Amino acid sequence: MRGLGFGATIVAIAVVVLAAPSRARAQCTASGSPANCGLPGSVSMTAGRVVRLDVSAGSTPLSAPTPADFDAGFNATTGPTFTVSANAGWTLQLRASTAFWTATNTSPGAPARTNKPAADLKWSTASNGSFAPLTASDVNLVTGTATAISVTGLYFQTLYNWTLDTPGNYSLSVVLTLTSP
Repeated sequence: MRGLGFGATIVAIAVVVLAAPSRARAQCTASGSPANCGLPGSVSMTAGRVVRLDVSAGSTPLSAPTPADFDAGFNATTGPTFTVSANAGWTLQLRASTAFWTATNTSPGAPARTNKPAADLKWSTASNGSFAPLTASDVNLVTGTATAISVTGLYFQTLYNWTLDTPGNYSLSVVLTLTSP
């Protein structure tokens, strides 16, 4: 087998050189002292919407009810703190993941209440504010404009009824949704 001849080598080098991408070149010439030369240029970027939600705790253990809580019909628990950072307007929404609490029996002969409604958990953004029942539909918890930090606290009231709320372990998943329309 014969190697490539001199002519084929020249053709191969020419193809590589012609196929190589060319670079745009700017030139600047200056003379004298001090020599200074400047070329105009530009840069560009696209900044999309950016939102961030930080939650102080992934879960909140609700205060166990006392006889006084059953008499009052509720007890209160301080929930997590939410911190929103966004470069545009935003809305933080809240909802229950299901219409009913999950209930697990803890006492023989006294089954846990499997139909305890999500509305038995009320929420507010102020400890002494008005409390709204939690539903399985999104509701606006808080809205804001572009901000580095917006902090909101969440407070709960759990409703209790002597005849309905039997012994058991109860839990309810809460869903937070941060949007920037």
